[in-house]
Amino acid sequence: MFGMTQRVRLLRRGVYPEVSRRASRNDENAICLCNDTPRLAAGFFIKSILKVLNSVLSILFVAISIEAISYASTSHQTDTIVTDKELIILGKWNEKQLDHIIRESLGIPDLDKRIDFLSEQFLNVDYKESTLIGNINTPEVFVINLEGVDCFTYIDYVEAMRLSNSFPEFKDKLKTIRYQSGDVDFLKRNHFFTDWEYFNSQYVDDVTEKIGGDKTKTVLKTLNDKNDGTYFIPGISPKKRRIHYIPSDAFDNEMLSKLRSGDYIGIYSNQDGLDVSHVGIVIKEGDTFYFRHASSSEGNRKVVDEDFMNYISDKPGILILRPK
Repeated sequence: MFGMTQRVRLLRRGVYPEVSRRASRNDENAICLCNDTPRLAAGFFIKSILKVLNSVLSILFVAISIEAISYASTSHQTDTIVTDKELIILGKWNEKQLDHIIRESLGIPDLDKRIDFLSEQFLNVDYKESTLIGNINTPEVFVINLEGVDCFTYIDYVEAMRLSNSFPEFKDKLKTIRYQSGDVDFLKRNHFFTDWEYFNSQYVDDVTEKIGGDKTKTVLKTLNDKNDGTYFIPGISPKKRRIHYIPSDAFDNEMLSKLRSGDYIGIYSNQDGLDVSHVGIVIKEGDTFYFRHASSSEGNRKVVDEDFMNYISDKPGILILRPK
């Protein structure tokens, strides 16, 4: 499927290099049988034994070859695709399974339920930071790593899946979501949550003010600037941005009732240079609202659902982006 792309097979415990499983075959010339030996019976016996051994080794060779082919065919369930421009790790899925999940989601007409369905597939996937490759000194690599996600790559994958009709389209949409104009470049990566509002406005709306009303606060920040002459992300130019957020102590049940499953939530950061400190997804089940997110907390370290109001109660506030 990936042409000349190198395939590195994975097992749960790590990456296995390509190996050639070959059965060694005895060379009949390795044992010299003298034609002039007077013990013809013994010679005939030895030749018979060698013929039997040769047959056995041939059978073993075929069996091992079949095992190797079987291994190759089943290993696609945990394929990693590696090139100088791509790293694709599918974790517990294979391409066919992911394609099926995406296509199954197309049968869910309600956008909120579709995002609920897609994001639910990631529950209990391990939390893993720094899975993306690229910085000001290292060329950007397009990464799909479903073996482990952080809070931002998690919503990247969910948003790209909900916009796709197939696994191949998911790859293309992920580039569009993660990078400005879909160009895989560190300088064009959407490093901040509010980048989605500016560069993915065809897919999401900022509904923070709509939900928060007059309780909404607005601040002007210079993203990436720590205000001490250093940057959070070296090589990325600081940018001024107006940010709307609802203070958590002002977020009431009326506002809660206006949230929908699939709303993307940013946890507002009071720190200079940052818009949010964490992100996740609203999930509504009956009258209960959950915050579904890739949690880095010691007790979780995986994708989990937590009570929404309890989670935000000790946070500075929230931003809300709603998928279109």
